Amino acid sequence: MEYYRRFSELSLIESIDNYPVTVVIGPRQCGKSTMVKQYINERKNSVYLDLERPSDIRKLDNAEWFLGSLKGQLVCIDEIQRKPELFPLIRSLVDEWDQPGCFLILGSASRDLLRQSSESLAGRISYIRLTPFLWNEIQKNHSMEHYFSAGGFPRSILAAKEDTSYKWREDFILTFLERDLLQWKNFTPAAMGRLWRMLAHINGQTVNYSELASSMGISSISVKEYIDLLASTYMVEVIQPWFSNFGKRLVKAPKIYIADSGITAALLGIHSFEELCGHPVIGAVWEQIVLTNLRGWFPDAEICYYRTTNGAETDFIINITGNIYAIECKVSLDPVLSKGNYLAFDDIAPKNTFIVTPAQDSWPLKPGIDVVSLNELQKRLV
Repeated sequence: MEYYRRFSELSLIESIDNYPVTVVIGPRQCGKSTMVKQYINERKNSVYLDLERPSDIRKLDNAEWFLGSLKGQLVCIDEIQRKPELFPLIRSLVDEWDQPGCFLILGSASRDLLRQSSESLAGRISYIRLTPFLWNEIQKNHSMEHYFSAGGFPRSILAAKEDTSYKWREDFILTFLERDLLQWKNFTPAAMGRLWRMLAHINGQTVNYSELASSMGISSISVKEYIDLLASTYMVEVIQPWFSNFGKRLVKAPKIYIADSGITAALLGIHSFEELCGHPVIGAVWEQIVLTNLRGWFPDAEICYYRTTNGAETDFIINITGNIYAIECKVSLDPVLSKGNYLAFDDIAPKNTFIVTPAQDSWPLKPGIDVVSLNELQKRLV
């Protein structure tokens, strides 16, 4: 399979050169292992351990002895969330070795989840977040329509046939529900599968935990715990409202997005772009695509949404090093803004407002408001 260069590669190299421990986080099968293996293949003195491989797990039966013998090499440990007890030993070793580039760790759990085990590494650790493919990583060989329906997971969008791509996503969903969930307690595959599909139907909408709980016959606390797990494993993205404007009556419920357009399509039984175009979720899928790319370009930026009870709304507000931008996503190639959009822009008073469409062209709409392509959005936000 052809290797596609990732936007995060430069951040990875910079982190390894400056921190004793670098952690690459992101959803399963988004390309973390492929990117890291590409890097270590071009580097001498490295060791790769995959904690889903029994032979590699056995090497860690006496972890202190084994890892301690690897001083001077870059030790890569994949799927670290399966052995979080390694973190105290890693802290001890990096303090003893006192140099950058000691450990490169990969995990399919979020920074917050891993932080519970890695608190003692404060000041010694750097996190790199990898998403499924960003548009500018694959656009030379794939159409935007294909990106919509197949999503950004490598084995989905790079599949030779549409049916193969869809089957891979079905298998991915099943594997996550029936295998990956086993490492977490108090969750059942059947209930999680029902909730995940319900969330696909309300993709990009504000979430009402009580309504979901009533539909599933469980408590709203349990629904929130299920959603927290999906967010912690990068299967959904929870976007909080923007609270800077305290003089307005704001909608306070979070919005939830499925983490990948191809996974959304599979959860809804949508096989092709043609089917997706005729489905009410198409607009939310475009919002999700824009959100994924924003997360990939600006992993540390704060991203919120804005909505008031009087109808003012915009899809995203992003804070990049203190600069506030409003972003509205329109799946139409000839976007039309609503009165509520203009009210939101007046409330927010952003540095600039961008209307993002799937088109290749960009143009000024009004002073301070520009219609932009996805590629142009990245350039304008830097």
